[in-house]
Amino acid sequence: MVADDRKRTLAKELLLAAVMVAAGLAVSGLALTQLRAAHTAEMAQATQPLQSSPSADQDNTAPAESKPGGERPTTPAPEPARPDEQGQKEGARPVLPPAPAEKMAPPIQQK
Repeated sequence: MVADDRKRTLAKELLLAAVMVAAGLAVSGLALTQLRAAHTAEMAQATQPLQSSPSADQDNTAPAESKPGGERPTTPAPEPARPDEQGQKEGARPVLPPAPAEKMAPPIQQK
């Protein structure tokens, strides 16, 4: 009689485990199908699409040929700003006028 109880308990537990596994697989399958359906329109592309090779019509737009020892800019490089001698003597002037003094109210009378 004890062996029959153990067999029944084992059969019930195995049936419960099988039902739980089947339910888990069903939920996982539904989630995966929803993920696939939801993200098809939002798929990002990491790289730009490949462009076809240039055709023979575009040969006339080739870049100009480089020349060895080509021309360089003749303007001198910019130098850092330095104040003139008078500005150094006077010191830095404030940009804004001094702030007005705060208005004082009469003192609060104690009761």
